Amino acid sequence: MTTSAAPSRLSGRAKLGTERPDWRDGKRYLWIIGAVVPMFLFLGWGLVSLTGLGLFWWVGPIILYVVLPLVDMLIGADRTNPPEEVVAWLEQDRYYRWITYAFLPLQLAAVIVGFWLMTRHGGLAVVDRIGIAATLGMVNGVAINTAHELGHKKEHLERWFAKVALAPTGYGHFFIEHNRGHHVRVATPEDPASSRLGETFWAFLPRTVLGSLTNGWSLERSRLRRLEKRTFSPGNDILNAWAMTVVLWAGLILAFGIGIWPYLLIQAVLGFSLLEAVNYIEHYGLVRQQLENGRWERVTPRHSWNNNNTMTNLFLYHLQRHSDHHANPTRRYQALRHFDESPQLPSGYASMIVLCYFPPLWRKVMDKRVLAHYDGDVTLANIQPSRRAKVLAKYGTPAAPTDLAA
Repeated sequence: MTTSAAPSRLSGRAKLGTERPDWRDGKRYLWIIGAVVPMFLFLGWGLVSLTGLGLFWWVGPIILYVVLPLVDMLIGADRTNPPEEVVAWLEQDRYYRWITYAFLPLQLAAVIVGFWLMTRHGGLAVVDRIGIAATLGMVNGVAINTAHELGHKKEHLERWFAKVALAPTGYGHFFIEHNRGHHVRVATPEDPASSRLGETFWAFLPRTVLGSLTNGWSLERSRLRRLEKRTFSPGNDILNAWAMTVVLWAGLILAFGIGIWPYLLIQAVLGFSLLEAVNYIEHYGLVRQQLENGRWERVTPRHSWNNNNTMTNLFLYHLQRHSDHHANPTRRYQALRHFDESPQLPSGYASMIVLCYFPPLWRKVMDKRVLAHYDGDVTLANIQPSRRAKVLAKYGTPAAPTDLAA
């Protein structure tokens, strides 16, 4: 397994993770960028106040869909890895945890202030309210990634924080389905969060939303039955996560009026749709091969699309190093590694999210990469069943490298 790692000089104690090593994380003080995403709302408010232009209420989508892809292109990629000997020490550095913790109060402040802005002095125009809801949707969509980082950890407090981050979007079941469902079934036809070759994002979205909900509920019900507990009880992690949403939404409606409910729905749908766009990108067309005993081969770096664009990785806590995350789900973001054998996306998640909204462009860019990954043998890919005949008719026999580049 090939990785790119920076050379280092480490003492014996540093190798055991008990002493600060000579090695330094070059991005150490840049990781705070991920925690300031909730400030999008306040940035928009400031720009509207300065310019009088309601366009800036839409600052969240503008940053995520326009500014971030451009900055990714300008800054480029960082393929360096922390040395293997320093990983234990790096994961123990609590500075990185506090960055994820800081996201939560800022997120909740943005939600409260956003709905206050919608209703103050008689309220804003509908288009401006939708703009604020869209910006909150981007903030709370990125918050699901913060919940993802926290929810994989073993500490009870961090797992509880994950549910808090999921509350604004009502996506508390993600906490269960992702950890106990997706990580087990990833890159198989059985996984609702693994997209298939030929499947558009717009077909994937309802499939993954419904599949994640039903699978998450089934997993939690089975867990409670094993413990001889009732499904509808305080011990149900999905129900208590959803309860946080009920309390938050009820509090907002009591504070700002029933008229905010459409905007609560808008931000929630945009938030979890942003998450599912990332899910669509991460495993598109990739599949673990089935063994003779009917089981799937173990997960390897070849089963996740990866990217090293620096800025998006800072925004998303190294989520683009997705292969190492699946190999080591509890590993903290600052220690995730790049693998040379992982299939690489042509650009960062920010750019690829925009691309996936336009299926013909997505297929033009990504289908040939899936084929190249399997040396032209499309039968090794995870193919959308409804398009299988068309895909096999088009790519049914292994193609020469020159054909794949066309």
